[in-house]
Amino acid sequence: MKNFRDILNNDRVYVFDGAVGTRLYDKGVYINRSYDELNLVAPDLVREVHEEYIKAGADIIETNSFGATRHKLQPYGLENKLREINVAAARIAREAAGENIFVAGAIGPLGLRIEPFGPTSFDEARGMFRDQVEALLEGGVDLFILETFSEIPVIEQAILAVRQLTDLPIIAQMAIQMDGKTTFGTTPEIFTAALDQLDVDVIGLNCGMGPNHVLNALDKMRPLTSKKLSAQPNAGLPRDVQGRQFYMGSPEYMAEFSRRFVQSGAKFVGGCCGTTPTHIKLMAEAIRSVSPRQSISEARKQSAHVVDLTPVDIQVVPAEERSNWGRKIARGEFVTSVEVLPPKGCDADKTLDSIRLLKDAGVDGVNIPDGPRAQTRMSAQATAVLVEREIGIEAVLHYCCRDRNLLGMMSDLLGAAALGLHNLLIITGDPPKMGPYPDATAVFDIDAIGLTNMVNKLPRSRSASE
Repeated sequence: MKNFRDILNNDRVYVFDGAVGTRLYDKGVYINRSYDELNLVAPDLVREVHEEYIKAGADIIETNSFGATRHKLQPYGLENKLREINVAAARIAREAAGENIFVAGAIGPLGLRIEPFGPTSFDEARGMFRDQVEALLEGGVDLFILETFSEIPVIEQAILAVRQLTDLPIIAQMAIQMDGKTTFGTTPEIFTAALDQLDVDVIGLNCGMGPNHVLNALDKMRPLTSKKLSAQPNAGLPRDVQGRQFYMGSPEYMAEFSRRFVQSGAKFVGGCCGTTPTHIKLMAEAIRSVSPRQSISEARKQSAHVVDLTPVDIQVVPAEERSNWGRKIARGEFVTSVEVLPPKGCDADKTLDSIRLLKDAGVDGVNIPDGPRAQTRMSAQATAVLVEREIGIEAVLHYCCRDRNLLGMMSDLLGAAALGLHNLLIITGDPPKMGPYPDATAVFDIDAIGLTNMVNKLPRSRSASE
């Protein structure tokens, strides 16, 4: 078996699994029982979940032991089975993982307050964590992941408990709320600085409010530590539907954010509550499409070098000379635009008539959305050409990443320039599940940020065939 520390300093991004509890719930295990006990009474079911995530593309799976501390097992009368439950959790995961997948011993918070805000002492808290760590070690884990913590003193005791027994790698993850802080008001800047001083190998975020909040926090954390970063968000916020909890973040949505996590410096990316093997499959594909094969600093140097190789016969047109819209923006003038949907059929007369009225009213440009809400309409590019040719008002062409691969995007953008369309609004695009054809395939080779970078380089580059 490979040593987990060996992968910490390479340039590849690694994929964690998704929510074990969510998958067990999907399989009919309701929340009024201990999911940790399933390691003893339904080991095949737990193993099946692990195998699903491995098949989906996970490089690292977590043991089914998040709540297997003495205090959390006590309400179920299972505190005397703590060792058996944790040993079984690690062994089941180890059997599923084989030799090529890493097993992380999952440890969650104790669910009680410690000194000075509660009656539990540091020593008592550390002892509770130590009991779980010892059992997970016996079961054969490769590393430890301490996740969903909200208080620095509590996760510190968990870290100390691990270090009293082993030098295996530790991933320490906090959970933030809607305001970007933990439930006890700790900011990402504060807990990152604190964890950076402790004996952990990776600092990260999991659970919480969903991927957007995690992404914002990662950007704040990155400058404050030289340690590796991890991100395992929920699939958005849950909704109660007839007594069952459903997370609304689609696999495509999570895959889009996975790329952004990598761009923000995350080396380990996975999912928490609400994420399933389907989520992890698309996230793994997205991550591997952008997983760097070189260091970030080397990539930046090479990127800068490409810009320096601008052919001498290509002149970059200043923004103010590309269009009236661009000129007004470059001069800091106030501009107005109105969004007009492309027609649903091939007859654009009504749409063009409405735009004529906008031109007469002094509107500077017309925004033409590209497949809004994954609906089927005339192409935005064709509509924009009709608008500029028939009416003489500038179009702002929305161009989304959902429906095209990189080759198609390059062809479309070169064609738009040839047709005289010079105003682009680049968007990632709504996932197909929002529209009337939910089974349509989403491409998402890159998101809006990546496409913007590509468009910026187009005036400075030539096709490889030239």
